[in-house]
Amino acid sequence: MLDELQDIIESRRNVSPEKSYTSKLLHHEKGINGILEKIGEETIEVILSAKDEKREEVIYETADLLYHLLVLLSKLNIRIEEVYDELRRRRR
Repeated sequence: MLDELQDIIESRRNVSPEKSYTSKLLHHEKGINGILEKIGEETIEVILSAKDEKREEVIYETADLLYHLLVLLSKLNIRIEEVYDELRRRRR
């Protein structure tokens, strides 16, 4: 699923920022800092929902966090497969 989502994110690069939230993030006037701010916000939301043990909110906010992390990877031209490779390397 993460591979598919990253492909969708990549396909939004050339879409007008007015028509796509993803494109808006990728072309944000703050540059990469705009994406980093969203990752910070989503991370806090995961933490707060987990602290309150709100299972459904944790799922929802984690999905948001993963999405924004994939946007960051795309911005940096890093494929999710590279992250998978690093996780495999650490498994040993």
